[in-house]
Amino acid sequence: MAETNLSKKSSSFWEHVHGISDKVKRFSGLAWRAAWEVGKEDPRRVVHSLKVGLALTLVSLLYLVKPLFKGIGQNAMSAVLTVVVVMEFTVGATLGKGLNRGLGTVLAGSLAVFIEYIAEVPGQIFQAIFIGAAIFILGATITYVRFIPCIKKNYDYGVMMFLLTFNLITVSSYRVDNVWGIAKDRITTIAIGGGTCLIMSVLVFPIWSGEELHNSTIFKLECLANSIEACVMKYFDDSENQVTQGDSSEDLIYKNYKVVLDSKAKDETLALQASWELRSSRYWHSIPWQQYARVGATLRHFSYTVVALHGCLLSDIQPTRSTRALYKDSCIRLAEEVSKVLRELANSIRNKHQFSPEALSHNLNEALQSLNNNLKSQPQIFLGSMNEQKQEEDSRISVSSTKSDSSSAFECKSKEQSGELTREGHKKVLRPLLIKIAVTTSLEFSEALPFAAFTCMLVEMVAKLDHVLDAVEDLGKLACFREFREDDDEIVDF
Repeated sequence: MAETNLSKKSSSFWEHVHGISDKVKRFSGLAWRAAWEVGKEDPRRVVHSLKVGLALTLVSLLYLVKPLFKGIGQNAMSAVLTVVVVMEFTVGATLGKGLNRGLGTVLAGSLAVFIEYIAEVPGQIFQAIFIGAAIFILGATITYVRFIPCIKKNYDYGVMMFLLTFNLITVSSYRVDNVWGIAKDRITTIAIGGGTCLIMSVLVFPIWSGEELHNSTIFKLECLANSIEACVMKYFDDSENQVTQGDSSEDLIYKNYKVVLDSKAKDETLALQASWELRSSRYWHSIPWQQYARVGATLRHFSYTVVALHGCLLSDIQPTRSTRALYKDSCIRLAEEVSKVLRELANSIRNKHQFSPEALSHNLNEALQSLNNNLKSQPQIFLGSMNEQKQEEDSRISVSSTKSDSSSAFECKSKEQSGELTREGHKKVLRPLLIKIAVTTSLEFSEALPFAAFTCMLVEMVAKLDHVLDAVEDLGKLACFREFREDDDEIVDF
């Protein structure tokens, strides 16, 4: 009986051991897979990790090599800590943190030496009182200064390092006679650590914050274009069950516009970091990184219409297949033209050349007109059945309105060619047509609501596209993008 119990306990023990072994193997596999995916997603992360390891090794020599350790002493660890804190993924982030840490340390060390010089004159009792008062006043003042938005945004880390260094040196000076030696060693080691970080960041496979922001803006424009095209094509898909309420996190449409919606913090951070890089364009003009952030904000507002368009696609109430078929071509054409404009804007930023708003809006205007005419040609879908006389009146009105729209478009084109219509005025040409479409799609019957909502979102998307055009055009002007001349089809540098 005892042998049986012992055998059961032994079996249970080994089963427990095997269970733990399986969990360890499973965890190791998941960890390795996650590490591989992170490196595969952006190989620069591997390079950055190697750069940090090399920088830490170099500054550690200050502590490991005896002659260097004798020259700097225990403060050699400050260089190691500086590398750990300052070394960031991009050059701009490293420069920002490094300069903040260096400037804060120098100012704090200088002020601490000055405070010590004043406190030494009257005597040791007064010195303790004076140091305590100085720490209280500086601590309260600097902490309050950190609440100022401009300081918190640009110099918060430097102010924090100023407060830390000042307190460290000032308090140490009460028990140590050579306060200048403490300040000098700390400034020296931080300078060595910061210099090592800057050298590794700038000279060894540099990753520029400005380039990250530039490429991110291009990527967001292309993502929105892909999302719009995919959404409209899926909406007019004639196959069975083309609209399904699936997992939105796995939806390609959702993933594309989610990139734009989640970009606010990244854009603002990259724009701030890029401002530390002090880079200039080929024309020696400073690059307007904040304008890139404004373009990102405009794209986020534009992406809300894409979200609404996707909502129409996922709605439980869908129009009939025959209704979609009537307007399929005109809606798809309009979506393709919007996507084409977004891609042209992306290419404009990628190649750093200005674009022509007139050329981009020409085909878009025609697509809008085509949708408008198509909506007028099938009024019964939106307005219900009417008697023949009413239909004839609407037909005459539609023909008259179409002629009026055509004559207005021709008149606008003539003014554009003659130079009477300015670039700013041309952007607002779409406004009257948008209003007419909004009136045309007013509904009286609930059966037309799903498609009308989808159509209204397309029209609203075109209206918001004007703001994107303005933002990218302003970016081209501020960044001095090259101007493209259509008469000779070549890029001209100014």
